[in-house]
Amino acid sequence: MSAEAKKSIDNLLLQGLLWRGGSAPALTGRPVLPSGFASLDESIGGGWPRGALVELLSEGPGLSLLLPALAALSREARWLAWVNAPWLPYAPALAVRGVDVSRVLLIRGRDGDQSLWATEQALRSGNCAAVMFWPQHISTARARRLQLAAEEGDCLGVLFRSRKLVRQSSMAALRLEVQPSGEKLEVHVLKRPAGWGGRRLLL
Repeated sequence: MSAEAKKSIDNLLLQGLLWRGGSAPALTGRPVLPSGFASLDESIGGGWPRGALVELLSEGPGLSLLLPALAALSREARWLAWVNAPWLPYAPALAVRGVDVSRVLLIRGRDGDQSLWATEQALRSGNCAAVMFWPQHISTARARRLQLAAEEGDCLGVLFRSRKLVRQSSMAALRLEVQPSGEKLEVHVLKRPAGWGGRRLLL
């Protein structure tokens, strides 16, 4: 291989436009937020991608993966928005995990369309560090709009959906399947930015 070709390949690797098979490179050019789990960060490119949409497929325990990041984000002068959460967040438990509950914003829409609209506005506003949404149904086109809104607002957007949808395609930049395994969580990386999915972790 010529020196010029090697230099071109090295430049593509540095830009995150090319990666080596079997590797899990850190994201370049895209800010990330450490998850609080070193092995998870290594598997998803350095941490939660900021300005992007993440999809957690879980029947309950997925939120615990986010708590270290939410604690860090709550120290910013922006909101942590919860849209149509299936339960009321328990403030004492969040506080014990380091989340500043004064930064928590609860949003409940009258119906699915209103909730989607509120989620998109919160993501785009620039006033939210994270927006978490529990949709019943979401189209590919609407998910794409949420991804663009997250980019515009430099916001971590998280969709919580059922594990039954694991085989469904998604516009999310990062997609994880989460389920309990004894006292730990089993995490399956289904899709990640600038790299291959498929890795399984116990956290």
